[in-house]
Amino acid sequence: MPESTITAFRGRVILPDRVIPDGAVLCRDGRILEVGPVRIPRQAKVIQAPYVSPGFIDIHVHGGAGADYMDGTPDAVRTANRAHLRRGTTTLFPTTTTGSPDQIERMLAACRTVKAEWSPADGARIAGVHLYGPYFAENKVGCHSAGGRRDPTPGEYRRYFSGGLVRIATCAAELPGASAFYRAAAKNNCLVTCGHSEATWSQMERAFAAGMRHVDHFWCAMSSVPALRARYGTPMQASMAEFVLANSEMSTEVIADGHHLSKELLQFAWQMKGSRRLCLVTDANRALGMPAGRYRFGPKDDGNWFESNGKVGFVHGSGLASSVVPLATMVRNMKRLTMAPLEDVIRMASLTPAERVGIAKETGSLEAGKLADIVMLDVNLRVTQVHAEAASIF
Repeated sequence: MPESTITAFRGRVILPDRVIPDGAVLCRDGRILEVGPVRIPRQAKVIQAPYVSPGFIDIHVHGGAGADYMDGTPDAVRTANRAHLRRGTTTLFPTTTTGSPDQIERMLAACRTVKAEWSPADGARIAGVHLYGPYFAENKVGCHSAGGRRDPTPGEYRRYFSGGLVRIATCAAELPGASAFYRAAAKNNCLVTCGHSEATWSQMERAFAAGMRHVDHFWCAMSSVPALRARYGTPMQASMAEFVLANSEMSTEVIADGHHLSKELLQFAWQMKGSRRLCLVTDANRALGMPAGRYRFGPKDDGNWFESNGKVGFVHGSGLASSVVPLATMVRNMKRLTMAPLEDVIRMASLTPAERVGIAKETGSLEAGKLADIVMLDVNLRVTQVHAEAASIF
């Protein structure tokens, strides 16, 4: 093919283990051809910025730009996906809230439609769905609708798993039927997770034996030693946190928006789990990219109300209600607030989530043969351009 079809992204190229000071990523036909301090063909189109990063991958995200995936329409899915793509997320996993079986089915159907018809104009690519609600502990529902919470039953979750769209599956480990859910999720090629849970170490051990390998948004809506002591007395019980930190196979995620977790907790999470087992996620809701105000979390018809101040979501008197900022903000905060090197920070927003959900052969890093999902960053790590399969979006 003629050299003029090649696009060269030039700058400090961020790889999973290092930064190439003056490099380039050569792309053609939506794929990466070559990465490194390479010769740029004379007729190549050159796009330059201080930093060249892989596109970000969000494995826990509820919506944006006024839309929630649980609205259950292709238009809502595309609206949210476009909002995230413009901000640097090239691949994501639309995430369910609690809700009725019909609401979850509509959400899955809408995501399936958008995934099948996808082009870069539709926003971030859907690599699968995160079945998050409805299988939460009763006292750990958080900002989700309590009426949509329930224990897992095979007749229900087998319908969700059919077709292979669900690639991440969450259930509180202490619920009746949780182990059967985990085994079914693992059999269906899911990253199996525990979240919104009051699980003890022993319950986490049983979950691990059934295939659970990940915990949602660390320190948020999860068990702690003091909470378990209040429930079980003495001797004190170890919680989800201790199990995750002690088990090298377990991964987890943090919301680095500067409101959910302090800089000390972000630093601690990176030190303890490392960039290969810690993911950055947004947990973003429909208020992302929207003015401060009152919004519904989950389905637009009956989701719980929450407030956004433009920095974080919250429910008066009940704590935080998800984030309202993109992965690019999480990346900047993680770099600014911790000692993690830039390559680790970018890995946690790209290759590590890709590895955990099994899509790293296609995306997640700047590597020959992978999709040309590229984000150009300025010296302050702000997104200047987004390219999905080398197609310019922003």
